[in-house]
Amino acid sequence: MDFDRKKLITEQPSHFDHLEQMSVGELLQHINQEDMLVAEAVHKAIPQIQALVEAIEPRMKRGGRLFYVGAGTSGRLGVLDASELPPTFGVTEDLVIGLIAGGDRALRHAVEKAEDFPEKGWQDLQTFHPTPDDTVLGIAASGTTPYVIGAVSEARKNGLLTGCITSNPDTPLAAAAEHPIETIVGPEFVTGSSRMKSGTAQKMVLNMISSALMIRMGRVKGNRMVKMQLTNAKLVDRGTRMIQESLGLSYEEAKERLLESGSVDKVLKE
Repeated sequence: MDFDRKKLITEQPSHFDHLEQMSVGELLQHINQEDMLVAEAVHKAIPQIQALVEAIEPRMKRGGRLFYVGAGTSGRLGVLDASELPPTFGVTEDLVIGLIAGGDRALRHAVEKAEDFPEKGWQDLQTFHPTPDDTVLGIAASGTTPYVIGAVSEARKNGLLTGCITSNPDTPLAAAAEHPIETIVGPEFVTGSSRMKSGTAQKMVLNMISSALMIRMGRVKGNRMVKMQLTNAKLVDRGTRMIQESLGLSYEEAKERLLESGSVDKVLKE
């Protein structure tokens, strides 16, 4: 790849040195000090995030899907966000899909050279028969990961909407995507460890994108997750209290109606 990695902010030396000589308190204070920069970096990227969400929404309402594509930490965060949406918002598992270089094994283990082949990202997407209503969001702190760039580039050539999240400006990944999101968090506390500030920024942006989309898709009423899946006692209790407060029922009556209908939303519409 014709790109000088020395230019990458995420590869620049940490603002702190001699970490091994610091006390636990000093380490934690300094990590927290660096983390405070993340929210501001994400705030500056809101116009970019907004443009992407507004482009995805009409496609998703036509039946389009959202694919997260990443490697290593970035891929794991995409898979995490996608996997949390069905229980939280009651959507099907194929609406938002996370792909990671190296497949499911890479969620727990490093898969050697999995991210180094640009053609593999698009190949992995073919399993899902992508359409022009789908969106591919590439996630790579460096903005140089071949697996991710290849997926985004081919998706764009084939008429899909494309976006990306990076922690460096003017990267090959940003150039490949229609809607680049650049969260410039600065050098990592441990030099080059993009699982730290860059990963936190990615998680924040993914939360913003998916939550905004789910709200716009009608999966929230007021501020409540009325379509959540009742997968455990905590969520049954939460749903029961929603119905109790909305309809003025006793806790027992609300729980009975919830369990009969299977969702808060259905009870409130009865």
